[in-house]
Amino acid sequence: MLASFSVAPYGVGEGLGEFVAGMMPLIEASGLPFKLGAMQTTIEGDEAEVLQLIMSCHRYMRQKAPLVVTHITIDDRAEATGRLEGKVHDVERILGRELRHE
Repeated sequence: MLASFSVAPYGVGEGLGEFVAGMMPLIEASGLPFKLGAMQTTIEGDEAEVLQLIMSCHRYMRQKAPLVVTHITIDDRAEATGRLEGKVHDVERILGRELRHE
C-alpha cells in the first residue's frame, strides 16, 4: 500500500515546518520507506503499518494544536511492492529521461 498524507495543525500560526519536523522521528522509527514532499509525505507498507503510522502522526499533532486536519490518499494494489520508487521510474522510463521529483 502507498499512502500520501498531510497533517495540518490549525490555530498555531502560519509556519508549520517545526510541526512537520516533530513528526519525522515517528516516521523514521516506523522503518517504512517514505518520501517527504513539500505538501505531503508518502509511505509504503502493509495496511496496518501504514494506517498506524498515519494515526500516530495525527495524534502527535493533536497534542500540539487545538484542531488538526489529516488528509490521506491511498493507492492499494494487490501484491505490489516497491512502488514508492517504481511509479516514478515508470514515468521516467516512458519519457526516456530523469525528472526532478521528491
